[in-house]
Amino acid sequence: MTVYVDTSVLVAYYCPEPLSKKAEAFLTEHVQPAISALTELELFSAISRKVREKGMDHKDAGRVTAKFISHLNGHYFTYLPVEAHYFRLARDWIGTFKLNLRTLDALHLAIASSEGLSLVTADKSLMKSAKRLGLSSILLE
Repeated sequence: MTVYVDTSVLVAYYCPEPLSKKAEAFLTEHVQPAISALTELELFSAISRKVREKGMDHKDAGRVTAKFISHLNGHYFTYLPVEAHYFRLARDWIGTFKLNLRTLDALHLAIASSEGLSLVTADKSLMKSAKRLGLSSILLE
């Protein structure tokens, strides 16, 4: 099964968190899990936030981002660009006014859905939206 990994899982994989062991086990059993340019940007944002909030120092943040970049360059992930049609699909879902769906979560769902991938997340709210849309999804908890 090919999967699309959202940022919550990547953060747990690269940064010490309670979910880290599960994220590592899941990612190591899947060949080239998919991520997007959005996931990459959100990962850097999450690490930056950890540094600002003193949950991680600059040196560790540099190591984490270097490891992630080496994984990108080594094709550990299938890397998906964020295309215009994903934005339109996300807009349409948000425009139903029936889902508690945040903008970037809608975009993650649109990418996974359009590419025929199962979404893997640690975000219960995102999982709930995926289920309401009838999308294939896996919750790591």
